[in-house]
Amino acid sequence: MVYPGSATTRHQLTLALSARAGRLRNRYLVLYDLLLLPLVVYLSFVLRIDSFDLGSFRSASLQFTILALIVFPTVFYVAGMYSRYWPYAGIVDLLHLAVSIAVVAGIVGGLLVAGSDLPASSFARPPLSVPVIFFMLALGTTAAPRVFARMLTQASLPPSVEVTGDEGMRRTIIVGAGEAGIMTLRELRRNPRLGFHVLGFLDDDPTKQYLQIQGVPVLGTREDLPEVVEELNVGHVIIAMPTVSGRVVRELVDLCRQVGVTPQILPGLYQLIGGQVHINQLRNVEIEDLLRREPIQTDLDAVGRLLRGKRVLVTGAGGSIGSELCRQVLRFEPDELILLGHGENSIFEIQNELTRTMRDDPNHHEQTTLHAVIADFRFRTRMLAVFEEYRPEVVFHAGAHKHVPLMEMNPSEAVTNNVIGTRNVLAAARSVGVERFVFISSDKAVNPSNIMGTSKRVAELLVHQEARQTRRPYMAVRFGNVLGSRGSVVLTMKQQIASGGPVTVTHPDMTRYFMTIPEAVQLVLQASVLGNGGEVFVFDMGEPVKIIDLASDLIRLSGLELGVDIDIALTGVRPGEKLYEELFLEDEKYARTGHGKIFIAANANTGRPADFERLLGALETSATASDDQAVRRLLQALVPHYRPSTAVATPGKIHQHASRDQLPGPDNENGRWVDVAQDYQTADAWSSGP
Repeated sequence: MVYPGSATTRHQLTLALSARAGRLRNRYLVLYDLLLLPLVVYLSFVLRIDSFDLGSFRSASLQFTILALIVFPTVFYVAGMYSRYWPYAGIVDLLHLAVSIAVVAGIVGGLLVAGSDLPASSFARPPLSVPVIFFMLALGTTAAPRVFARMLTQASLPPSVEVTGDEGMRRTIIVGAGEAGIMTLRELRRNPRLGFHVLGFLDDDPTKQYLQIQGVPVLGTREDLPEVVEELNVGHVIIAMPTVSGRVVRELVDLCRQVGVTPQILPGLYQLIGGQVHINQLRNVEIEDLLRREPIQTDLDAVGRLLRGKRVLVTGAGGSIGSELCRQVLRFEPDELILLGHGENSIFEIQNELTRTMRDDPNHHEQTTLHAVIADFRFRTRMLAVFEEYRPEVVFHAGAHKHVPLMEMNPSEAVTNNVIGTRNVLAAARSVGVERFVFISSDKAVNPSNIMGTSKRVAELLVHQEARQTRRPYMAVRFGNVLGSRGSVVLTMKQQIASGGPVTVTHPDMTRYFMTIPEAVQLVLQASVLGNGGEVFVFDMGEPVKIIDLASDLIRLSGLELGVDIDIALTGVRPGEKLYEELFLEDEKYARTGHGKIFIAANANTGRPADFERLLGALETSATASDDQAVRRLLQALVPHYRPSTAVATPGKIHQHASRDQLPGPDNENGRWVDVAQDYQTADAWSSGP
């Protein structure tokens, strides 16, 4: 980009503007320096002659002061001392400051000494030691406010190492000149073998524009990324904004894609345990980053009071949610952590992982004892024995069958596991007096159209019943799809991309709520503190996401072009699926809790049929006998809101409710969408919705 009347590039213009912008940003430092200079000169002479009365050195002191007031700001301007962002000052900045003051002392002292030797000169010769004393006093005086500014924000940061050249190194810019960006810069400088040469920052903060941070200029805002990449021949972009929203990350990824640069990113704030950024956490942008929401504020003290020193049991401990629950619960130092699951391999893996965690930090986890228990909670006697042996005080019931299409084909299995299994765990909890019980439910339990969601709703009713009978804080939590969990649509799409496609999407209007696994578990722990008994907590999951947009993002993040390298195939709505999910039943009264990310449905135990126990007994009998038709009828009776899918095999009717002209996409002739008729098609569900 060339500016009118000049061959100056944007980068060169940025550097030229640095000093001017710096004067504006550092005007108080300029005023401070100029006001204290006369005092520094005076004290330099006082220390030299050991008297406050300068006597015959008054003239030399006055001339030294006048020259210093001229030379000092000139040298500082040329050296860029007023165009640096001192809250992030480093050793390099202080060295530059010392060199600048040494130059000032040398010039002023040299002029006075040389001028005094001239014939008929009016210059007064100062003692030769005065410039040296002036250097030391001026350095301390000017450095003090700058170091103080840095100490307020960055006192804990380690010193950096200056990179001296970029030959053979990746030319890099960092998006985000905040704390994470500065720490990233320091890590890159401290590890030059990584091969990154940072050319500059991009940041939307107007107070940082055209300044230098640790010698690296802020080149503009994130909107300037394409121009900066092109003009500076940037080959690498690092997104160092762990608290920014997914929308901003998406915009940055799109900008990088426009200029052919693959960005890397620091993890979200919820992943940066301990608040430290390390360069080995740098990774490629994942779909979780594009859906990132504001960081969750967890009342750690309250969760700690609930879990510390307690016996905590997690069912489904080897699953996606269960294993993350175990990781986060361990941080609060329970007395015992019981890992209960049916799959021996998954329990073995999480046990080994947590054992390594405790070994790496023995002081933090020395009080926690791990127990790995292989058990199937569909067997009541086994559950009673396990609870009697370990006598847990807090239970997180995360174990369940969650795969919608598979449970639609295996309704008896869904009931024995999700319904009867939950009843067995509740019975075992009552037998040993479990203090607090948290059941992991699903948004699919609301107005369910499938077996899985209906089984979860029946399990919610069981938890409410137990809370009412025991008068203890037994509660349920609902949330939507979890990114990265087993069977997740994201993992399926990644596998399809790896195999060359196409990426399958059931319907262009299909939407879902998404959460990351750590995000969901944090809210589970927070809700466990809020519950008094019988509530359903529902998490604020932001806006629902179109599955077809999710597929498009994954394709782009894989470095492929939609419609050129890989296609999206529309396969039709599967049995039990709804176009969109709901969070509350029509008759549920809900409100936000004291935590901004958690809603509460206080009357979620309504809608329970009068003959609930009789129907539940019949359901167990039918499920045990694998009578799937009876199971469906009994679930309908137990959950009146259950509306079974009317899916039928109708291959070839993909356009009955959505023609190619109606599908999203800028160009319908470039092969972007590929229609695939599968063995089944649910045209009814497309129009009827939930």
